[in-house]
Amino acid sequence: MGRGQIKYYWGDRNLTIRLGNRTNLRIMALFLLEFLITGAVATFFLLQPVPLKTNFFHFFAGTGAALLYLLAAYRFLARMFFRESIMLDNYAITLVSTTIFYKQVRRYYWFNIGELHYEGKVRKTDHPLKGKCFDYFGFETQEQLIQNLHHPGNMYIETGEGRVYFAFGVYSWDAEEMVQLMKIYVGNALKLGPEWAEMLQFQESDDYNA
Repeated sequence: MGRGQIKYYWGDRNLTIRLGNRTNLRIMALFLLEFLITGAVATFFLLQPVPLKTNFFHFFAGTGAALLYLLAAYRFLARMFFRESIMLDNYAITLVSTTIFYKQVRRYYWFNIGELHYEGKVRKTDHPLKGKCFDYFGFETQEQLIQNLHHPGNMYIETGEGRVYFAFGVYSWDAEEMVQLMKIYVGNALKLGPEWAEMLQFQESDDYNA
């Protein structure tokens, strides 16, 4: 499950949707494991005894270990503190990604972009060792986890630069609510892909049955 709730802020001139950090807890654990392994490897090489104890070697080993420590810390903190938000106004959609190290802002004018699509989780190819019986060794589960780790986002818009992905970890029921509110705010400026008709129809049916 994603962490936290999606929050909507209605303004006079824009609608801001704060997605927060919706990384799966198992993927968070994988980030932590990667950080610990990289730190352990750096410490191992730093403390490894060498016959020729020259100043050059110590400088080289120390520099290399320090770089590994910094790389591990950067990757871990950037992932753990990743945040996403979407801002819409009458002219454009703005996608903002932030960590404690950087802030990326991408702005696309409505007349320059195509349809908005929901891709969800990418379709996974079967593991070579997959059988027709129960997955005792967890090959399928681990492969799906790794694939989710590198998935850029569950939604995308068509632009002149190609597909622009965003909304990492946003499931279909949250995406449906997001799109409905986005349409209320910007109207026909937001063009939807064909998959949304079926998705929104299912939601209306569920709301009616409830």
